[in-house]
Amino acid sequence: MTVPTAPLPAATILGYPRIGPDRELKRAVESYWKGALDVSGLRERAADLRTGTRAHLRELGLAGASAVPADFTYYDQVLQVTTAFGALPPRFADLRGGAGAASDPSADAESHPGTSLPGFFAAARGEDDRAALEMTKWLDSNYHYLVPELDEDTPIDYIPGFGAVDPTDGPVSQVLEALAAGEPVPRPVVVGPVTYLLLAKAADGAAPGFRPLDRLHDVLSAYGHLLADLWAAGAEWVQLDEPALVCDAWDTPREDVLAAVADAYTWISAITERPRVLVAGSYGSLGDALPVLASTGIEGLAIDLVAGELPDAADLAGLDGKSVVAGVVCGRNIWRTDLEVALATLESLRDALPETVPIVVGTSTSLQHVPHDAERETRMPDDIRSWLAFADQKVAEVRVLARALAEGREAITGELAEDARLRAERAAHPGVNRGEVRAAVLAVTRADRTRASYAERKAAQDSRLGLPVLPTTTIGSFPQTAEIRSARAAHRRGELDDAGYEAAMRAEIARVVRLQEEIGLDVLVHGEAERNDMVQYFAELLDGFAVTEHGWVQSYGSRCTRPSILWGDISRPEPMTVAWSAYAQSLTDRPMKGMLTGPVTIMAWSFVRDDIPRAQVADQLGLALRAEVSDLEAAGIPVVQVDEPALRETLPLRRADRPAYLEWSVGSFRLATGGAAPSTQIHTHLCYSEFDVVIDAVDHLDADVTSIEASRSRMDILPAVAARGFERQLGPGVWDIHSPRVPSAAECTDLLERAAAALGIEKLWANPDCGLKTRAYAETESSLRHLVEAARAVREAADTDEG
Repeated sequence: MTVPTAPLPAATILGYPRIGPDRELKRAVESYWKGALDVSGLRERAADLRTGTRAHLRELGLAGASAVPADFTYYDQVLQVTTAFGALPPRFADLRGGAGAASDPSADAESHPGTSLPGFFAAARGEDDRAALEMTKWLDSNYHYLVPELDEDTPIDYIPGFGAVDPTDGPVSQVLEALAAGEPVPRPVVVGPVTYLLLAKAADGAAPGFRPLDRLHDVLSAYGHLLADLWAAGAEWVQLDEPALVCDAWDTPREDVLAAVADAYTWISAITERPRVLVAGSYGSLGDALPVLASTGIEGLAIDLVAGELPDAADLAGLDGKSVVAGVVCGRNIWRTDLEVALATLESLRDALPETVPIVVGTSTSLQHVPHDAERETRMPDDIRSWLAFADQKVAEVRVLARALAEGREAITGELAEDARLRAERAAHPGVNRGEVRAAVLAVTRADRTRASYAERKAAQDSRLGLPVLPTTTIGSFPQTAEIRSARAAHRRGELDDAGYEAAMRAEIARVVRLQEEIGLDVLVHGEAERNDMVQYFAELLDGFAVTEHGWVQSYGSRCTRPSILWGDISRPEPMTVAWSAYAQSLTDRPMKGMLTGPVTIMAWSFVRDDIPRAQVADQLGLALRAEVSDLEAAGIPVVQVDEPALRETLPLRRADRPAYLEWSVGSFRLATGGAAPSTQIHTHLCYSEFDVVIDAVDHLDADVTSIEASRSRMDILPAVAARGFERQLGPGVWDIHSPRVPSAAECTDLLERAAAALGIEKLWANPDCGLKTRAYAETESSLRHLVEAARAVREAADTDEG
């Protein structure tokens, strides 16, 4: 047998942020998209970033073969597999690779459209009349992945040599690159076969009853070739990520998932010329999947001991002969690891495992969900910064715990004492526990979460607003131009005074209002020119938050966000949005929407405190937003949108945990909106949130209008909505704003007609999928005109049919 026998090192991580400490990858990719950088220039910058990351991780102490993960991709790790196997839907048939397409190292990569960067990005972002692959959330995180579209005929054929000369710089390329530089061999990271298929969707036109998991053997054949290529390149270990196994809420029955796991990893284990296989089960407990994996011939298993629990002794006994990566350092949040608790977990694991099982200390998930380095946050108060651990600090924690496990806890007495001191200082901070905030939450009653009946509200709103059938609106933000960003930066630096900044923002608001009136939208927004981010804006105005300078994390593709840090009890010192919305309303006779971010989304898109229950945090936010809604009403704003795009992403992965989550998450939204008058129309918005999965919860939000992402899926969620009997109004998006494509009026009309056929026109609104912050004005204006034209056409057709 030729499988390598090298052990894993004592400390490792399951992944590292790939965007670069200063978003180098984002800048390079977007320069390429703009034509300022060619393919070779982009590849050169990406190679420099990868080389620098590997060197940095070695400097942090991840030494030796297979210690450093090789998990780079230009856009998305799931798309990486899709393009590796040429598993693209028919609209991208010309982009698929073929046998031997990348096997010639001397070939020009641009001559192989199936393996070129233009093809890779076309699938990710759309091109001309070809819609991009659907995007949705990765497990219960705020990362988005591109959904494979498979049917019984989708080609799934590994491109020989994938990564060796492939411009998407896949895992084989990353191994060869490191070895050519004389570095220790890294550990390639690839989405595992079962997770890949569970994350996929049946393509349009798939045979009735088809499930992507039906293609397991075809996918395994492709994985077998990839593993052989990695082995030939010199990889000693490969990490196959199988986070889908911790979730029991797939449409596929659990017994079928477990059968697929046994089939896949028995088959993979039987390959003789391959690296050793580490299966990573992150984001929760593997549960009944653990003994199934243990029964196969894989060499290692990574278990999440932060979101998951320590497996029972019987399951651990089955791991004899394998390596176990113990994920005791959280890869999802930014608080210091409680070293005492983590060490106790490691000691319990060691005592329960067979003596022959080596324990590797690791992270619970990839560190792609956290920023690079807390030490760079020099503007943050020292006490708060001392409580934090970003990616680099987490690497240090992994190494400290590995030393304690190897040498005994006396080897880290200094680190344990320092951690205990900082933990006590955090607990004693006056902003962490504010009596008046806690008392206000305790005083909340059921009545505070209850509005008048929908029938009463609808009658009052129809009378007040006077909207046509199928009203048109946007989700909130308008393009953030270079001039807006420049004014904000100048104001932040003190180069533009408050009066000058306010004048600049008012001028932009006036422009946006005039544009919406000219286009013909029915319910307007002020455009959010003054907002840097839909969460950070509020975090900077609420007590209990801190913000970062360099705390960027990847949301999808080149899109990065800076999550705020929710560290203390929350209150609202003064109104946050009222002046801007009231000014906008003063410019028009049409209804103006006030725009707020909901409590669950503020939590989910922040790094939320870990010292009190999340339900309590959500209600603190709900009370702060409730006061804001009241002030917007007093200022004459007739429509208030409270966005909750994160409602789905934080849904627990285990069905048994969902009722409690939905109770407090829905309750916090209803607390925020429950004081609104019947004549005030409450909207909410969910994007890439698999509306059909949480339709019951959304119904219980009791919003008057709910807007959702629907264009990439071509309204395929609406049958579930219709079957549910959703009684209030719905705005299924008809324009995918995450793609630079401008949808035609005919395309928008087709989508609205589909929606009207499913739900009835009287329940529908017409809107984009999401906010327009990242789009340019030219495409925004064209797309909105097409949206309005489509809405009018569908209205007229409905009137004709009625006549």
